Amino acid sequence: MNQFWGVDADPTAQGRIKGAKPVAVLDIGSNSVRLVVYERHARALTPLYNEKSACALGRGVGQTGRLAEANMKQALGAIQRFDLVARMMRVGKVHVLATSAVRDAANRQDFVDAVEALMDSKVQVLSGEQEAHYAALGAVAGIPGFSGIVGDLGGGSLELSRITDGSDTDGASFELGVIRLQDDSGGSPAQAAGIVRERLQKSALPGAAKGASFAAIGGTWRSLAKLHQIARGYPLHMVQNYVVPADDMIAFCQEITGAASLKAYRGAEHVSSSRRELVPFGAAVLAEVLKAGQFANVVFSALGVREGYLYGMLDKRERAIDPLIQGAEELSVLRSRSPAHASDLVEFTGQFLDVSSTAETREQQRLRIVACLLADIGWRSHPDYRGPQSVDAVAYGSLTGVDHPGRSFLAQVMAVRYDGLKSKAAAPLAGLGTAELTARARLIGALFRVAYPMTAAMPGILPRIRFEVAGNKLSLILPRDLAFLDGEHLQGRLDQFAGVAGFKTSAVRVG
Repeated sequence: MNQFWGVDADPTAQGRIKGAKPVAVLDIGSNSVRLVVYERHARALTPLYNEKSACALGRGVGQTGRLAEANMKQALGAIQRFDLVARMMRVGKVHVLATSAVRDAANRQDFVDAVEALMDSKVQVLSGEQEAHYAALGAVAGIPGFSGIVGDLGGGSLELSRITDGSDTDGASFELGVIRLQDDSGGSPAQAAGIVRERLQKSALPGAAKGASFAAIGGTWRSLAKLHQIARGYPLHMVQNYVVPADDMIAFCQEITGAASLKAYRGAEHVSSSRRELVPFGAAVLAEVLKAGQFANVVFSALGVREGYLYGMLDKRERAIDPLIQGAEELSVLRSRSPAHASDLVEFTGQFLDVSSTAETREQQRLRIVACLLADIGWRSHPDYRGPQSVDAVAYGSLTGVDHPGRSFLAQVMAVRYDGLKSKAAAPLAGLGTAELTARARLIGALFRVAYPMTAAMPGILPRIRFEVAGNKLSLILPRDLAFLDGEHLQGRLDQFAGVAGFKTSAVRVG
């Protein structure tokens, strides 16, 4: 135990869940080698460390059948450093996964032996079917309830799987990775599109997914999604759960493949230099997949094989946990003054909805619970910036299991909770949801503003307070021993809330 400025601290565990044992995945792909360390092995995975090294192991494998010596050397140098990182972070287990380039190479065993010597862990060389399976599980892990086709595009291959009721079937692998396509097409994205069409004709995809959703996984497709967001002026630069109509994405991909250079597009500077020349080939694959499958839309997933592999290791009970609620609970534990107060907020807000006969769908209830868990995460910030910083934490944080309208709702709740009904902190995101969603966010945020002056974010008070409704009047009922809580400040907050809720008058009463 070390001491920093008089405060007892464990330098390896600051700001982390107590008792959490980090777990890591070393992903040896055709384009890059990536180490991701997660805080703990749970339903909601929180990355502690995420770094890649662009080694292009797949370069030339399609032509020579071998991993190039220079690329292997570069990859092993990165892996040696990643091993040091894992040891410094006291990772309990490093799962080492290798995909297309390694499995297709004649000299793969030499490389695998070298990696195992460095990492002191067994390398699992995934088959194409296994890679498709774990990619599908990754999509399910990040987008609960997803149904459709999942595609994972790497440097050496494309894996496709069908998801129904949380399970995957029909997993298949195709030699359509972006590095392989670049090699096979002589560096021509237009010719690559023809190669994709030809190879997909041998699959069950054409016409089989008409009107369904396609989940796109892989770093090249994530870069493509970012470019699309910038080109379309989309307000939330978050790839996870980004949904685009298929026709729009096909047109955009065709623009990319037909362009003389990716540099002509706004946002190209945000694509890593190692990925930039591969994006047009990723665009060629996506356009042809969407056309062949006759999909309705494409949804991008930032979670893939790594997260799917860890998700697959969970038992049935753990898989059933809601990742959004679990992730919000962790943030509440780490950042709230009293996490127990969130439970009181859930009960308090629910009681108002009951007595006011305000309908609530299952998804609205889920988002309300999450909003209650996150309601106090900004208290350490300067009062002038609690709203914007809390909005940013919710809108751009690592929470999974939430779509973009849901992020918009949570961000708008936080803006009102901290800065009031006139707050503009979340205004750019309001268009991601419906007018009804915005109205409900304002309702819940205004209700939080009634709760906090009475509790100072401490538990035990709200369960003793209730609402009553009589016609167009809303009353807040305090127990007699808490009558002193009534005052001008509380009444002002209640009046504001009553207006948002559609009541003409409001009152604080003791009873």
